[in-house]
Amino acid sequence: MYKILEARELAANIYLMEVEASRIAKRCEPGQFLIVRTDDEGERIPLTICDYDRGKGTVTIVFQIVGAGTQRMAKLRAGDYFQDFVGPLGCASEFVSEPLEELKKKNILFVAGGVGTAPVYPQVKWLKEKGVDADVIIGAKTKELLILEKEMEAAAGNLYVTTDDGSYGRSGMVTQTIKDLVDEGKHYDVCVAIGPMIMMKFVCKMTKELGIPTVVSLNPIMVDGTGMCGACRVTVDGEVKFACVDGPEFDGHKVDFDQAMRRQQMYKTAEGRAALKEEEGDTHHGGCGNCN
Repeated sequence: MYKILEARELAANIYLMEVEASRIAKRCEPGQFLIVRTDDEGERIPLTICDYDRGKGTVTIVFQIVGAGTQRMAKLRAGDYFQDFVGPLGCASEFVSEPLEELKKKNILFVAGGVGTAPVYPQVKWLKEKGVDADVIIGAKTKELLILEKEMEAAAGNLYVTTDDGSYGRSGMVTQTIKDLVDEGKHYDVCVAIGPMIMMKFVCKMTKELGIPTVVSLNPIMVDGTGMCGACRVTVDGEVKFACVDGPEFDGHKVDFDQAMRRQQMYKTAEGRAALKEEEGDTHHGGCGNCN
């Protein structure tokens, strides 16, 4: 059992929880994720790690209500417990393994959309602790849906906030801010984009035009988090990959976003899973138990 130390609402239907999980806190790195389950009846929910404190032995998660499982999670309070809290899973951010002196030479841009701000934060914070200042764009539909702005402002070299409706910060999509910054004379060696699939697709389209190598963090539908079920299958540079074990980070300019979004939509129904099983044949990985 894993005790919840803090539980609060960040924005409408978006929640933050700090959880006692000392073994995960000791081993996790920015970019990795975990899978939580509220109780024996709860579904397995994959969440990218938002923050961790090795000294306190805690891990922080941020999630948005999107279904029954996350609705049940949102009802938990400080003092309640998770039945399962499994991780760290996936590969750490590529920055973690890069020589520090090389990192310090790079101009890095992070682009976070909506709840994608949560997994961007630990990477920006980790870089800040190493003496590397990164520029960060965070975007949301409205001011009320922005999260972790103060935390990100403290960790970023420069923070740019944009809202689709212009209610706060810059007006428009994050892609426009990327272009504006480059037009203003900014140069970036690498961009990291995390958010909804459609946002990452258009960020990658923009950065490809601008000649900026781009990393994306894919969080498609996941079931077991070990590569056995195949739910998180994606195609990268023409090769089949599984986000839970090969990622979640990939070269954004090589990801087939249209296929990933189509597959994500189809996987939600029994008919869709059956169609995918037929299409994908031996590479489908039907071990999730939902395909028969």
